[in-house]
Amino acid sequence: MQKEMDFTTGPIVAPLLRFSLPILLALFLQSLYGAVDLLVVGKYAAAADVSGVAVGSQIMMTVTGLISSFAMGTTILLGQKMGEGEREAGGRIIGTSIAAFLLIGAVMTLAVPLLAGTLAGVMNAPAEAFSQTRRYIAICGAGSVMIIAYNVLGSVMRGIGDSQTPLMTVAIASVCNIAGDLLLIAVFHMGSAGAAIATVCSQTVSVIVSILLLRRRRLPFRFTAKQIRIDPAILRRIAGFGLPIALQDLLVGLSFLVILAIVNKLGLIASAGVGVAEKVCGFIMLTPAAFMQAMSAYVAQNHGAGRYDRASRGLKIAIALSTAFGVAMFCLAYFRGDVLCGIFSNEAQVVQAGFDYLRAYAIDCLFTCFLFCFIGYFNGMGRTGFVMLQGVGAAFLIRIPVAYYMSVTTGRLFYIGLSIPCSTIVQITACFVFYALVRRREGRCAAGE
Repeated sequence: MQKEMDFTTGPIVAPLLRFSLPILLALFLQSLYGAVDLLVVGKYAAAADVSGVAVGSQIMMTVTGLISSFAMGTTILLGQKMGEGEREAGGRIIGTSIAAFLLIGAVMTLAVPLLAGTLAGVMNAPAEAFSQTRRYIAICGAGSVMIIAYNVLGSVMRGIGDSQTPLMTVAIASVCNIAGDLLLIAVFHMGSAGAAIATVCSQTVSVIVSILLLRRRRLPFRFTAKQIRIDPAILRRIAGFGLPIALQDLLVGLSFLVILAIVNKLGLIASAGVGVAEKVCGFIMLTPAAFMQAMSAYVAQNHGAGRYDRASRGLKIAIALSTAFGVAMFCLAYFRGDVLCGIFSNEAQVVQAGFDYLRAYAIDCLFTCFLFCFIGYFNGMGRTGFVMLQGVGAAFLIRIPVAYYMSVTTGRLFYIGLSIPCSTIVQITACFVFYALVRRREGRCAAGE
């Protein structure tokens, strides 16, 4: 079992990489949930099932991202308390998080299946794939409590500097998901419904394993079952950090759903093609996402300890490491994206449509290495309000208008996809400006002004 990391002293590069790598592997395995669903459906079912899983999984990814972002408030608060040396607050933070998120999970487990048809309709799911989309959303929605539990437990572990336990649990769940997909889709021909059932069952296994491991390990603070209750003061702190991130991710996720709805109007092939491309994008964006989560924990500890210069050095190192990967992913996706899309579909038209969209996404790889590291830095500093504003502003002022304009004027998926790097450039510009302002304020504080 990994020992909790102290990021406030010693070297920066090696600990940051050791912490980031398990996060990267866990994100990779977590991405396999939807990717394997789409891969097996693409090989053993019809285009309607591919579209149903593509659209339905995009909706569920938005829901999952919302909860994961809210849970980031737990990671930030725990990290800051570790940096401040107030470790005994950890038990109350974990207990409040578990109680609050279980309540949210219960509500979503009831609400999402009831709204499945409405959500499929809002997304303009193609008529040929409407029932498949509705079933996928309803089944995954019924397992919302497990999705939420997994994300909360992962946030707790990362908050205390442990990124290996979440990797272990998601690895076990991924194996279960692959086995479930092959059984339910390839053998029993259940299509999109089989993919959804396999996903929910595998996440249930992940939660059970996480709880067993958490009970066996020695935490750096006291935690008992009696502490699983809502502490209003702690909940306000968690919400203060987590809600802006969650709202930002929700609205940004909605912007991508709007783009998918715009694409769905172009027909079944375009819908399936973008769905395939989004699965590929989920993998090529894993490294920036891993550094974003690692930076949140790293900066939170250093912020709590008042080590602002060390936090800034970590940001620069993370950007350099992430950029090297971003260039490699650009070359692969832009020039050989058809091969990547071919992994998820046998239909030539779907592969070509996915490649056309993916080439625009490849350009975004050159910019997200900056953006995601900045977001992790600002999250760790507790500047989640700015993270929300820059993300939401770019999504609704740049990304959606550009996508709609391109769909009307060209109808080409490549030009619609260009809306994504356009918005990222605006976000990076805002991050550089705000970073300069934050550093200036830190300098004044250090000088005693």
